[in-house]
Amino acid sequence: MLGKITLNYSPNFSTYKRIKKNIKYLVFHYTGMSSENKAIKRLIDVNSKVGCHYFIKRNGQIILMIPDLYIAWHAGKSNWDKKNSLNRNSIGIEISNKGHQFGYQKFTKTQILSLINLSKYLIAKYNIKKNNILGHSDIAFDRKKDPGEKFPWKILSRRGIGIWHNINQKKLKRFRKQKINNYDKKKIINFLRKIGYFTNNLSEESYIKLIKSFQRRFRPESVNGNLDKECIIIAEKLSKIYS
Repeated sequence: MLGKITLNYSPNFSTYKRIKKNIKYLVFHYTGMSSENKAIKRLIDVNSKVGCHYFIKRNGQIILMIPDLYIAWHAGKSNWDKKNSLNRNSIGIEISNKGHQFGYQKFTKTQILSLINLSKYLIAKYNIKKNNILGHSDIAFDRKKDPGEKFPWKILSRRGIGIWHNINQKKLKRFRKQKINNYDKKKIINFLRKIGYFTNNLSEESYIKLIKSFQRRFRPESVNGNLDKECIIIAEKLSKIYS
C-alpha cells in the first residue's frame, strides 16, 4: 500500500506537459552523494540542472519532487531498445544511497518496501511493461553505475517489478570464470542488443563498461567486466524473455 508522500518540488524539469500514454519507463537511480540532505539540496537547486520525480529517503519516506506528467532531468544522455533521451518517456526515482564514490551502502528494507509500493502504483497507472523497468546504468553504462550491484533486482522481480532470469544459482555458478571463445563474444553482443542495451560502435573501454553494467544488473555476485560462460548463459536466457 502506498503511504503518505511529502512534497519538495524541484525546478529541474521541462515545462512541456506530456500525455499519460507517453510514460513507458521507470528508471531507478541512487543519489551518489555524501549525505541525504546534500542530495535533496542538489535536486531542488535550479543551477544543478538535475531532477527526479520521486526521492526515497533511507527511512522509506517518499518525496514527490516533480509531477509525473512533466519531464524531469534525471537520465541525461541515454539509450535503450533503439530509443534515446529516455527523459521524455520515463519516470525517474532517486533512492538515497552514498553510492560507489562515497561508500556504497545496502539499501534499507523500508526503502525497498516503499520502492515496491511506489513502483506497483506507477506500473498500474501507466501500464508500464516489466522489460521497461530499468536502472540508470542500463541506459547510460558508459558513465553510470547506479543503482549498483547491491540493488535487489531479484527481489523486485518477484513482486512483478522488472525482469530476472530465474536460472538456478548453484547450476550457474559452475560456469563462472569458465573461458569463452571469440564466437561467444559476438553472441553476447547480439543477446545484449535484444535485451535492450546500446551496442553500436563500442570501444574496448565501452565494451568492458557494458559487460559490467550487465553484471551489476543480472550477475551482481561478480562485477569484473570479464566475460565468462555464466554471463553468456544468463544473457541468452534474458534475450528470449525480452524479445
